[in-house]
Amino acid sequence: MPDNKIIKAIVCPMCGELCKSEIYTSINTAINKNMRSKVLGGELFSWMCPSCSYKARLNYPILYNDMKNRFMVYLIPKIDRFQLCDKELEEKYSNLRNINKRIVPTFNSFKEKIFIFESGLDDMAVELTKLAISQTVSKKLNGAKIVDGYLSMYDRESNTMGFTYFAGDSRSPYVQTARLEIYSKSKGIIDQLAFKDKKLKGFIKIDREWAENILYRYKRMKHIEKLNKLRE
Repeated sequence: MPDNKIIKAIVCPMCGELCKSEIYTSINTAINKNMRSKVLGGELFSWMCPSCSYKARLNYPILYNDMKNRFMVYLIPKIDRFQLCDKELEEKYSNLRNINKRIVPTFNSFKEKIFIFESGLDDMAVELTKLAISQTVSKKLNGAKIVDGYLSMYDRESNTMGFTYFAGDSRSPYVQTARLEIYSKSKGIIDQLAFKDKKLKGFIKIDREWAENILYRYKRMKHIEKLNKLRE
């Protein structure tokens, strides 16, 4: 699966000049290893108007393939569906097995998924861990609303992982570390309650909303177990 490029017409928002630019719709890091750094550094999305030198970051769908680490992440700006129903795309990659396939709506979540899978982590367990820790962070910040959060550090040797959260209207950053035991517990919950999602063949979105649903089901299961024990 080689890199795919297209020529796209772009109107400069500053001077109104119409120009053409080459953009990537799909990249394969196994074939072109330099693309990884261009993606994570944002260079691949940088654009400059040839007329007035106005600079901007382009925001468009792009599929990231990493066959070495067995994952694919499809950045589709502002996508709000859980599963990507694209018959042509699914047929194109129907022969791939045991590949984690994800869709994400933002550049930050795009980079995070790449970091998660490169680290050999289960992104479902990471999302559940992130959600659980965000509740602790919110309490520390006097009930502040956690707007976003991303895995920003993982160190197996020190048994630690860290998340950067953004709180309140000001989106103030707050870094919180945690022991990997929390992740291991989340992994156990995921293995128990998300086995159907793990079997889905298409590109799926694993995010905070998904994790909230899993956490709700887990708490409900524990509540029912507690009631059953009281009845015994």
